[in-house]
Amino acid sequence: MRALSMIRPVLLVAAPFLLALGLILPLVRFETLYFFDQTPSLVEIVASLWQGGDGLLAAIVALVSIVLPILKMVGIAAEATGAGGGAGSLFYRRVVPHLSKWSMMDVLLVAIVIAAAKTTGLADAFTQPGLWCYAASSMISGLLHSLTGDASGPK
Repeated sequence: MRALSMIRPVLLVAAPFLLALGLILPLVRFETLYFFDQTPSLVEIVASLWQGGDGLLAAIVALVSIVLPILKMVGIAAEATGAGGGAGSLFYRRVVPHLSKWSMMDVLLVAIVIAAAKTTGLADAFTQPGLWCYAASSMISGLLHSLTGDASGPK
């Protein structure tokens, strides 16, 4: 149990740091005709969808990819540090479990896009550091959720 209390602060810093990197670093590299390549980040994808007239899709992707993970990390950090008192604990018990269900959705979607690009022959697609940072952040926040839930007692 002592090892868990020592690693939790490291994870509380690593998860948001990796999320930030996952949002701004390229997620995937698409190569077409060996001359053209694109390496969009998650933020660039949302902006591109918005500018392309797909406002609803941009809003959904931004909500699920950016807003919900940030809210989840804020809830986990508040519960782990004891900040927020009863309201933070209520948020953690009621809201964070629902946010956890969406944690790996983006990673799955990018994997589907990569598979689709490769199987259609339109482009070669390769994962980039942003995807790995985003996935690591999701896994660490899930681990933190389970560690914090164990530490806070029965639910």
